[in-house]
Parts: sequence; C-alpha cells; structure tokens
Amino acid sequence: MAYQALYRQWRPRKFSQMVGQEPVVETLRHQVQTGRIAHAYLFCGSRGTGKTSTAKILARAINCLNPQDGDVCGECEMCRRMQDEDFLDILEYDAASNSKVENARELLNGAQFPPQAGKYKVYIIDEVHMMSDSAFNALLKTLEEPPEYLVFILATTEPFKLPSTILSRCQRFDFGRIPAAQIAGRLREAVDGQGASATDGALMAIARAAEGGMRDALSILDMCLGYGRAVDEKLVQSVLGTSDRSFLFRFSEALKEEKAGETFRLIDELMNAGKDPQAFIRDLGAHLRTLLLAKFGGKAAVETLGLSLDDGADYARQSEDFPASRLMDMLDQFMRLESGLRYAGTPRIALENVCLKCCLRTKEPDTLALQDQIDALEHKIEQLEEKLAGGTLVPAAPAVERTGKKTQAEKPGGEAKPAKRRETPAAVGKNPEEIWQAALKNLHLSDPGMHGFFQLGKFIGAEGSEYRWQAGPGQEFIATSLNTPARKQKVEEALTAAAGVPCSFTALDSTRAETAKAEKNEGELVDELRQTFGAEAVTVVE
Repeated sequence: MAYQALYRQWRPRKFSQMVGQEPVVETLRHQVQTGRIAHAYLFCGSRGTGKTSTAKILARAINCLNPQDGDVCGECEMCRRMQDEDFLDILEYDAASNSKVENARELLNGAQFPPQAGKYKVYIIDEVHMMSDSAFNALLKTLEEPPEYLVFILATTEPFKLPSTILSRCQRFDFGRIPAAQIAGRLREAVDGQGASATDGALMAIARAAEGGMRDALSILDMCLGYGRAVDEKLVQSVLGTSDRSFLFRFSEALKEEKAGETFRLIDELMNAGKDPQAFIRDLGAHLRTLLLAKFGGKAAVETLGLSLDDGADYARQSEDFPASRLMDMLDQFMRLESGLRYAGTPRIALENVCLKCCLRTKEPDTLALQDQIDALEHKIEQLEEKLAGGTLVPAAPAVERTGKKTQAEKPGGEAKPAKRRETPAAVGKNPEEIWQAALKNLHLSDPGMHGFFQLGKFIGAEGSEYRWQAGPGQEFIATSLNTPARKQKVEEALTAAAGVPCSFTALDSTRAETAKAEKNEGELVDELRQTFGAEAVTVVE
C-alpha cells in the first residue's frame, strides 16, 4: 500500500478527536443531539485549522444511525459505509477548479434527487470564495430554500469575498488558530503512533513554525521523520532553515550593545552556514516580539508563547536592558525589511544596512511629518498677523534695557511718552511680487479653477494696497469674470492673508491697462512739476 501523508493519517474522524476548536465543536454536537440541523453552514478560518475535517465529521454525524452525544458512533452500518470516499450522499466540490456557472448548475441538478442511503444529502464546497458571481446567483435560490433533505457546508479562508446574499443565508462558524501547546500535544500522538521519538523542544519549535495550522505542523513533522526516526531541535532548524535560539540571543545582544562589527560577523556566519536571510529575518522579528512581550507581559508572556521557564527567564533577562522604544523601532525596521526583501537583489546587503541603522540609531527623514509641522506653523503665523492687522491682538511692549538711568516715565513728575506702535511684520519688508505669489499659492489650494485664470495673464504691480493683474490678448472676458464681487472678494482675502494688511484687487484687460499706465505717467509728471515750481497758483505778466 502506498505511503499516506501524516496529515491524512491523523485527520480527525470524530468531534472528540478535534483539537483547538472547542466552541465550534460543542455547538455542532448540540445541534446534532437536538436535531436542529441548519440547511447551510459557513466555516471560515485560516488554512489547516480543521474546516474541511469538521465538515466531513458533521456530514457523518447527521447521517449516523446511533449518534453518541452528538458525535458519530463509528460502529453502525451507515458509519461503516461513510468511511468510503465514494459514499454518494456526501459530495465534495472544490470551487477553485469548479468555479463556473455550469458547475453550479450541474451541482443543483444532482441536488434534486433525495439521498440514497442516509437521512441527509450533504454538499461540502471547499474554497467557496473562488466561485464566480454567476455561479453564486445560480446557487442562491436553492441555498435559501433547499429541500429538507439537503445540507450545504461551505468552507473558505476569505469570507469577505462572498456576496452578502450568501453570507446572510448561512450559519457562520469562525475557526481560530490552534494554540502551539495543543498542536505539540497532537504531534506527540503522531510521533508515538509512528514508533519514532522527538524532544519536547523540537515539537514546540514545529508548533510555533506552523502558526496555528495543524496540517502545516503535521507536514513539517513528516519532513523531519523523513530524515530519521529521532527528531530534535537541531533537525527541525535544519529542515525549516531557521536559526537556533542561542544565535538569536547573541545577535540581539550585539544590536543592544550597538556593535555593528559583531552583527556583520554574525551575518557572515549565518550566510556561510547556508541559512536563508528571509527565514532569519522572520525569526529575528519573532525574537524581538518575544522580548517585547517578556518586558511588558512577564509570566503571562511565557504562557502565551508556550515557553519553558528557563527560556522565559532568558527573554526576561535580555529585555530588561532594552528600552521599549528601541525594541519597537527595531521590530518595525525588520518587519519592513521582511516585506521588502523579496525585491532586493542582494539580501545580505539589505540585512547589513538595517542592522547598521539599528546600531547607529539612525532614522529615515519623515518629510511628510516635517511638512505638516511647517504648514501648521505657517497657519498660526497667518492667524496672528490677521489679529494684529485687525487690532484684536496688542503686540507686546518692547523690552526695556535696564541701565543706571531712569526713563522719562520713571522720573518723578515726568510724563510717559506714548510707545511707538510697531508695524506688523507682514506689512514690512515684503515685496509685492512675493505677496502676489503667496496669494496665488493659497488660491491654488482653495480654488484651482480661479488659479488657472491667472496663468492666462500677468501681474503688473501694486499701487499702495491695490494689486493689479492684466489679462492676455483676447482674454478680456477673464478680467470681467475676475472683477465679479464673489471672485474679487476671494482674491482680496488671499492677498490680505499673504500681506497681513487689507488689500484690494483689480483685474484689467489690455485697453484698461494702457489707460491706467498713461494716467499713472501723467500723474507722475504733475507731481514732478509741483515739486519743481510749487503747488500755489501764479499769474504770469509780460
């Protein structure tokens, strides 16, 4: 007989053999006991957590002739027949390879016929999220009102991909990840059943590597048993390509002491041993996480991670000298490295670079956060300038230099001279061109359409607090549009905010601009004449 993989040999056949899904199992057993069998179930959870196995057990339990406490008896005629894979009343469909609407219609055609031997005809549809929208629509009506002998059990790792119309018609059960301690207990049963031996540390290492999936754990154990009948931690590390715990402690110690040269030497040792950098970074991230949990969780962390008392003491001892903020920063850097290493041409250089950053405590410049702070400061300055311009905020009196002489106000009988009011900083030292550009920047954020109008002309200067803009040739309608009260007010508000003093705005077309220029030249000539000859009227007599 051909060899059968461990995860198939040790697949549970009864509810009592299930590991780590007690709430789900208890609910389903109670339904079988009371006969409250739903017409549609939805089993959700990550891979290897027992969804398909539970579906098969439930299908057998509701067809068992003599169920024991809601579980299959395994002895009746129906139980013996259901052990065969070709039992016609329990049908399994893989939606990943049968996702089309034609497959759904074929399934429904078979659902019209009642069960041949059992009480229920059960359809187990695995990876149901892979079905097409048309297939879901074809299945919808039968799923909502099936014949009383028909039961659907849907299994998926991605329930969010299912239509809401399907979700609302099913009883949903969520399968959580199995604790490492329970996985290790099941692995011990499998090792003993194979007549092999394994250390507790090796089984816990396999359980942690499986990340809550029983099938993955049994597959790793199967690989280890392929090397030999005795499984220890060194063999598990060799099969998984991971680093032993002592190496991780030495590496994190070098990071803690900020010894960049030592980390480079350890990386060289790692590469010479043929270890995978991706696996090492994942192990180091898990090590740093354990240090964080040991620092804040204490004994609770030991129980959560399934560590021995000696290992828990080692983690607690090393975490004492690590600042929490530095641990979190290092964990963040190695997590980013793990996700980005697949795109790195030379993983070793990427690993060395991150280790150097951790030792030198350098950080990437956060330009976005810096820009946010600059914008916030500029906004506060603008508000202060508006208050100063409006007179609602009185500027602080200038500091008086303390000397041996008394001021006029301090002298007896002296009259205090009124303090000279300082001009607002916004009104002093600003070029009109700078104010105009700042106003355009504000308009670009608040009204991009109006900002586009100003690109079709040019700024021609300011006359006091009045700012003038000239439309280009053939764009006279833009000047008319910008002189409307609503748009003119927006421009004046932007100019006032940029200058810090009330400003006005006028948009000119080419004709009005020439007239304004001529009037300006004539006014300047009159002023020069008045300065030369005086402003009084005179009579010229020959």
